[in-house]
Amino acid sequence: MTEQQTRLAVDIGGTFTDVALDTGDALHTRKVLTTSTAPEQGVIQAVKQVLGDAGIGAGDLDIVIHGTTLATNTIIERKGARTALIVTEGFRDAVEMGYEHRFDQYDINIDKPVPLVPRYLRLGVTERISAEGRVLIELDEASVERLLPILAENDIESVAVALIHGYADPTHERRVAEILSAARPDLRITLSSEVCPEIREYERMSTASANAYVQPLMARYLDGLQQELGALGTGCPIFLMTSGGGLSTIDTAVRFPIRLVESGPAGGAILASWIAGECSIDEVLSYDMGGTTAKICLIDQGRPQSSRTFEVDRQYRFTKGSGLPLRIPVIEMVEIGAGGGSIAQVDGMRRVQIGPESAGSEPGPACYDQGGVAATVTDADVALGRIAPEGFAGGSVNLDPAKAEVALAASIGGSLNLTDTLAAFAVSEMVDENMSNAARVHAVELGKDVAGRALVAFGGAAPLHACRMAEKLGIDRIVVPTGAGVGSAIGFLRAPISYEVVRSRYTRLAQFDAEIINGLLTEMAREAREIVVSGAGGRPLEESRIAYMRYVGQGHEITVDVPMRPLTDDDAITMKQAFDTAYEAHFGRTIPTMEVEILTWAVTVTTRGETPPPVPEAAAVEAPDVDGSRPVFDAERTDFIDTAVYARDRLMPGMRIPGPALITEDQTTTVVSDRYDAVINGLHYIEMHRKPRPEG
Repeated sequence: MTEQQTRLAVDIGGTFTDVALDTGDALHTRKVLTTSTAPEQGVIQAVKQVLGDAGIGAGDLDIVIHGTTLATNTIIERKGARTALIVTEGFRDAVEMGYEHRFDQYDINIDKPVPLVPRYLRLGVTERISAEGRVLIELDEASVERLLPILAENDIESVAVALIHGYADPTHERRVAEILSAARPDLRITLSSEVCPEIREYERMSTASANAYVQPLMARYLDGLQQELGALGTGCPIFLMTSGGGLSTIDTAVRFPIRLVESGPAGGAILASWIAGECSIDEVLSYDMGGTTAKICLIDQGRPQSSRTFEVDRQYRFTKGSGLPLRIPVIEMVEIGAGGGSIAQVDGMRRVQIGPESAGSEPGPACYDQGGVAATVTDADVALGRIAPEGFAGGSVNLDPAKAEVALAASIGGSLNLTDTLAAFAVSEMVDENMSNAARVHAVELGKDVAGRALVAFGGAAPLHACRMAEKLGIDRIVVPTGAGVGSAIGFLRAPISYEVVRSRYTRLAQFDAEIINGLLTEMAREAREIVVSGAGGRPLEESRIAYMRYVGQGHEITVDVPMRPLTDDDAITMKQAFDTAYEAHFGRTIPTMEVEILTWAVTVTTRGETPPPVPEAAAVEAPDVDGSRPVFDAERTDFIDTAVYARDRLMPGMRIPGPALITEDQTTTVVSDRYDAVINGLHYIEMHRKPRPEG
């Protein structure tokens, strides 16, 4: 993306819709409440506001980038299309049996994830393909045609086709689609061999079902959004943020909307990666706290951790295995119900419980004065003096502190016999501890540590809690970027146009055939390039390749980089050496006597990323006079202390702000605790550094 382009980014969250407009000369941002019943209305409202701020028209936009939680919410709320799943005869219960293990072995009343497609709409056809791709039983086309009346009787809008071993040979799946399309041209059809061409039937069927389930809704939404933006006067291309951290065209998003499930959080991770590069920080803990959830991601050497598995609609929100599995490219992160709108209550054991339920945008926290009565994290922040009632969310929401105190007394204080202030502190302290613990556990699961990392905080609520969280984690450096309140939207502006193609092709290194693998990788790269080129605007492309490898007999794989050149048969040795290095890094050892196999290959094509410019040097400058002061609750003293207030737009590079202090801006407030001092770096970012500990 060139500097001359005028780029608009839109991020729809559970509570707020964020917009960032980069004109090349300036960055303009807006935050409005999400219109949950019609998300596009909030988008258009915010877009009109930010265009007015910049003094330009919609026709001046060169590119629009959009991220949305609509696909995720559709699955969680079970508001998707009437969907059928067509499988090989005898396999319709695979999505119900799942992994055939209990994710909580001690809960005798365990609630397993409910498939998106009920059993009576999981329909079998006669055919069979082997794992090697050989046709064992030809497709009985009459068995497909017999399903047509069933689809019509049940008003089916969308169909997922997931035949056994369809990844090895998609011929039968494609023929099923042809028969259905000929009879029902209006039917949306998802093939597992296209959306998830990988081994493991449960994940493949689940992913195909989820894609089919959200596809009609997402297609209507994206079409409506295009029309609304067109009515404003835009004529530029629109790209969608994917869960893997890249951008995709609308046509691709309509085919594979399941790749959009974590698009907002992915934008935040991209922003944190960019900031890590600018500030020359090798190890970062990305901390994105919005209105509904908090997201935590580890970033090393400017790259976020990635994965190909994700769960949606968990029955036990933070318990792995309790949700519907999706095999899609995602940025690896932990997400917890700890946003500004997360509801606080006292449980049966007299403990303060935060989330996962959220007040959302309607009615919102009690202090929004929109009818909400439940106490939330935002109510606690208001009661503790961290948020000034005037100017919240750029003036789009008028806060009522009295309503916050009433809610806290009713939900927390009365049950635990606490004052309003201590009730608010209990809520704040619990949410900070929940986030800190989630960060520790996430790091341990990845074999990493949080010590020595810098914390990059963004989202409307993260700068309010960053210092306390850093204190709990032993982190000495915190970075709050410009426009932190709409950080994910700004991250969209930094994302490359990218697409990943995955294919399962079983290969033992002992029988490595370079000619076959080269043909496969070339075909995959061609498919990815066709998608990326359509939106690349002539920019140079980069390609990367990985293999998913394991010892023969193991249940799961690790990723290994594949050389970017034509492979030879001798590369069996190269791949083995790379696998040994990666395996030892993960597990601390190798098993020399065991054979190694490759199950899956992946090729990613992306526009060449920009290199972040280093932070300019900033000479020390005297800080401006304070804009006032206000009492803010201090966690260590458990009392209010008089705290200086500064407006962020008056702070210049080189200025030093001693803690305690509040730095206010339209979309958020940064709390500088008494344990930290803040400096404004050459990019106008707030950097907080822990004060030296007193000797003795």
